[in-house]
Amino acid sequence: MTLFEQTAERGPARRPLPRRLVVGAVSLMVALAMLVVMTYLPTGYVLQRPGPVYNTIGEVPTGERTADGDVETLPLIEVDGAETYETTGVLDLTTVQVVGNRENSISWIELAIAWFDRSRAIVPIEAVFPSGVTTEQREEQNAAMMIDSQGQAAAAALIELGYDVGTDIRVISLADESPAAGLINEGDRILTAGGQSLADVTELREIINSGDGDPVELTIERDGEQRTETVTPTQSTIDGVPSWVIGVSISTTYDLPIDVTIQLDNVGGPSAGMMFALGIIDVLTEEDLTGGHTIAGTGTIDAAGTIGPIGGIRQKLYGARDAGAEVFLAPAANCSEVMGHIPPGLEVASVETLDDALTAVRAVAAGETEDLRTC
Repeated sequence: MTLFEQTAERGPARRPLPRRLVVGAVSLMVALAMLVVMTYLPTGYVLQRPGPVYNTIGEVPTGERTADGDVETLPLIEVDGAETYETTGVLDLTTVQVVGNRENSISWIELAIAWFDRSRAIVPIEAVFPSGVTTEQREEQNAAMMIDSQGQAAAAALIELGYDVGTDIRVISLADESPAAGLINEGDRILTAGGQSLADVTELREIINSGDGDPVELTIERDGEQRTETVTPTQSTIDGVPSWVIGVSISTTYDLPIDVTIQLDNVGGPSAGMMFALGIIDVLTEEDLTGGHTIAGTGTIDAAGTIGPIGGIRQKLYGARDAGAEVFLAPAANCSEVMGHIPPGLEVASVETLDDALTAVRAVAAGETEDLRTC
C-alpha cells in the first residue's frame, strides 16, 4: 500500500512591508518613547511666570463668605489712629509664580514650551532653591522678608509724611548650616554691623554684601547685655539676586505712631515694598494720587525710601500689562533687564527713591507721562 502525503493548498505569498513604512513606524515609536521620557525626566530647572497682581489701595478676599454667600473682602491696607481718605485708580503690586522645586523640577516638555514664551523664564533650581535650604525654609525666609517689607514700607511712607519712626532689628531663625550658628541666637537684637548703626535690615544686607564675603562684625543685644560677634558670610540667592548672607532670618519692627495693617497672604519676598509705601501714602493723604489711572510696579524699599532691585522683572512686566496697567514703576537697578523686553502697550518709569515713585505717579495722574524718566 502506498501512502501519499497530503499537502495544504497554499495561498498567495505575502509581500513584505515597504521599507519606508517600517522606518516611519519605528521612528514614530522611538519619538513617542522619547516624549514619554521627556515628560517625566527632571531637568534641573524651574519656571518663572507672571503671578497675580494685587491693588494696594483695593480690597482682598478673606476666604470667608457672608450670610448671603458673597466672598468677604478687607482693604489690603488698613490704618488706625489717623484720618484716611477715599482713593481712586489702581496701584498694583506684581508677583512672580515659580513652577517646580528641588523635589519636582519642570519637565523637558514644559521647558521647551517656555522657551518660546517671552513672559516666562527658565531658571536653574539652584538660583531659586539653594542647596542646604529646604522648600519649607525658603518659604519661611520669604514670609519673614514679606513682613520686613511691610514694616519698612510703612516706616518709609510715614517718614515721607513727616512722622517720627523708631527701629528694632531681631533674629527670628537660623538656616541649616548657618555661618552664624553658635554666634547668634534667635531673639538677638542686632545693633550695628561693621561698626555702623542700622536703620533697617536693608542697611544690614548692604553692609554684608559690600564686604564681598569678608567677615562682618556685629554688635548684638541678648538678655539686656551687648556683645560683639564676627560672622563670615556665605553666598546665596535672594529673590533672584545673588547675595552674601549670614544665614539668619531677620525681623525688623518699627515704632510707628499709627497702626498700619497690610492684609496679604500667600505672597513672600521683599519686592512689594515700594507699592505698599505708595498705597499707604495714598490712603493717608487727601490728594487723589493716581488720578484714576492704573499703575503697577515692583521694588524693595527701606525706611529711608531707597528702592532696590528685584528678581523676575520681565515676568512682572507682562503680569502688569495683562492686568491693565498703563505705567510700570521699575527700580533703576533693573533697567538693564527691562530694556528690549517691555510688552506692547506698557510704559516703564525708572525710580530710585520713594520721592521718584511719587513724582512718577503724579505725572501719570496729570497726564504728563512724556516727563517720566524711563529705562
